[in-house]
Amino acid sequence: MTNMTVDLPLFAATTSPSTARSSEAMAMPERVMLYPELRYMGSKKRLLPWIHGVLSTLDFETALDPFSGTGSVGYLMKAMGRRVVASDFLNFSHVVARATIENNDTRLDDSTVDDLIHGGGDGRRFIQDTFSGVFYTADDLRFLDRLSCNIRLLPNPHAQSLAFAALFRSCLKRQPRGVFTVSGDLSKYDDGRRDLRLSLEDHFREQVSVYNDAVFDNGRKNISYNSDVFDIDVKNIDLVYLDPPYVPRSDDNCYVKRYHFLEGLSAYWEDMPIKQATKVKKIEKKYTPFSYRRTAITAFDDMFSKFSQSQIVLSYSSNGYPGLEDLVSMMGKYKKRVEVFQRQHRYHFGNHAQAVRSSVLEYLIVGR
Repeated sequence: MTNMTVDLPLFAATTSPSTARSSEAMAMPERVMLYPELRYMGSKKRLLPWIHGVLSTLDFETALDPFSGTGSVGYLMKAMGRRVVASDFLNFSHVVARATIENNDTRLDDSTVDDLIHGGGDGRRFIQDTFSGVFYTADDLRFLDRLSCNIRLLPNPHAQSLAFAALFRSCLKRQPRGVFTVSGDLSKYDDGRRDLRLSLEDHFREQVSVYNDAVFDNGRKNISYNSDVFDIDVKNIDLVYLDPPYVPRSDDNCYVKRYHFLEGLSAYWEDMPIKQATKVKKIEKKYTPFSYRRTAITAFDDMFSKFSQSQIVLSYSSNGYPGLEDLVSMMGKYKKRVEVFQRQHRYHFGNHAQAVRSSVLEYLIVGR
């Protein structure tokens, strides 16, 4: 890990590897690496020890994570004993954070799980009718219709969220590439993995146990919201951890395109109309200014301005737009001191033999 200290307005870098190594070596709570990470674009799971090392050098009691994604960094800060406010503009990400960050004590017992699996549901068959021949087997689709209905009948919102989180992870494990962009015959992706042999019901039972183990009480009142970063109104936050989507050099950064099925499932597609002409039955893409070159720079500047009263930790990669110098300059308008921590990182998209692997420099840009 390399640390670059920037005392604005100068852009002078110094490297302190010994400080970086000692920072990363600080003990991270063991439970963090057991967090049930989703297979998710841009996942920070393997970077958590490094992120923890940087966060451990900062003085904060309350933290906001407004791009919570899979919840792993918010969960890290919860395990560090901080009060965490998590938020995401995707509903399924909000549900996961409510299950693992907001939830301090609710677990699903065996009797409840049996009732969820074997309950009669309400007879609706939207998933069966819509996704037949697109994703999963007929039995799996019937199971999803029945189970998602039974989950929504649970009176405890944390129990609902925990069950949905287990179901989301089950769906991703059962999907060969871990994304929902390919339909039809997926046998060509069958490489013998156990995950592709198990039914969704078998996966769900296993994942409930995994998520039950993730539940713990850090003695703080944590909370999760379903909100856009510019709409969330949280005051008196010591630190804001920002991991927004960024404009990549190739392809796109559309999470809805890749995870539309989970987003729809989280609300049984209520107010999420299907685009019937698409092969994989997508829902409408949600707009974010971070996805376009013409709006990204203004979006970053507005975001830094919004959180100017808090310490800012921006997670970013060298393959994104805008570039590092622009980001440091923008953050410097609102912060007296900006530090850039960087390390080499290799992202893995998919787990098949031909998976694309992208090596980048990962940054943590800290403003205070």
